[in-house]
Amino acid sequence: MLAFVTGSSGFIGLNLIEQLTAAGWKVVALHRQTSDLTYLQRFDVHRVVGDIVDLAAVERAMPEKVDAVFHTAADLSSWSRNNGRQTENNVLGTHNVVAAALKRGAKRFVHTSTSSVYGLISTPVDETAPQLGRGSWFNYVHTKTLAEDEVRKGIERGLDAVILNPAHVIGRYDRQNWSRLILLAAKGGLPRIPPGSGSFCHGGEVARAHIAAVAKGQKGENYLLAGADATFAEVVATAAQLLGRSFEARTVPAPMLRITATLLNVVSHFTGKEPLITPEGAALVTMNTRFRSDKAVKTLNYRPVPLREMLTDCCDWLVEEGFLNRSLLN
Repeated sequence: MLAFVTGSSGFIGLNLIEQLTAAGWKVVALHRQTSDLTYLQRFDVHRVVGDIVDLAAVERAMPEKVDAVFHTAADLSSWSRNNGRQTENNVLGTHNVVAAALKRGAKRFVHTSTSSVYGLISTPVDETAPQLGRGSWFNYVHTKTLAEDEVRKGIERGLDAVILNPAHVIGRYDRQNWSRLILLAAKGGLPRIPPGSGSFCHGGEVARAHIAAVAKGQKGENYLLAGADATFAEVVATAAQLLGRSFEARTVPAPMLRITATLLNVVSHFTGKEPLITPEGAALVTMNTRFRSDKAVKTLNYRPVPLREMLTDCCDWLVEEGFLNRSLLN
């Protein structure tokens, strides 16, 4: 089996490639010239330099009649100054990968979206809920919703595609997200915690769901990938417990965090430097969201994982890579 993977040097992309290669797949991995290849180069894959906003580059890189295209690439920025770039990456980029897949006759297209396209709302959500992201002021959510529209346009033209919607992902190869909180906990430098909550999923299980979607996913369907529901304070407390650190849950009031983010955003327009937290980021971490994965469990054999297990796997990887001392772990 032959796979073409975008976002191959990213968090989900690396988890996916690790499992594809272990299962005997041949992989063509698309990455930018500027991508950090520290982890990707460890795998036996054919690396190709290219940018998803360049249609010709994507078409050249994608093999003819490829068994599966996994489009995991996305611009995750929450800073409004990057909105133009983000729209180009997420919307035009998806349009180009879809167009190339149609031209190359890809047998299956698996698109990595996000649970947030259903809206950042407190009531439990499954795939039958309306997608509210199209009207979101949060550009990441808005553009990921528009990216799904590009996939659906491709389906109308004959593309055999499915869409996966992970919630908060924790696991191996995380260098930018929840691993930063784990490292802060290890150093005893935990900040006050945002008051929000959400659904959390295991990076390895998200990757397995992507592979399962090749054979088991229904054309045109969405599959939410969630699992453990927890407050952000519970996530940090569990990480601190794994590290043998004491932790007192001190949350920042939501209004204070949002006001601070707004002020920092104003300052950033003068400094040109991305603020520590943006208004979009503050909104995300002060909301309470819940997503349900029953459909993915039934159709893709998706396995929701307990919070402690996914944090343990993330900690183990940080130890393997020398970011964390093994003696700290309980």
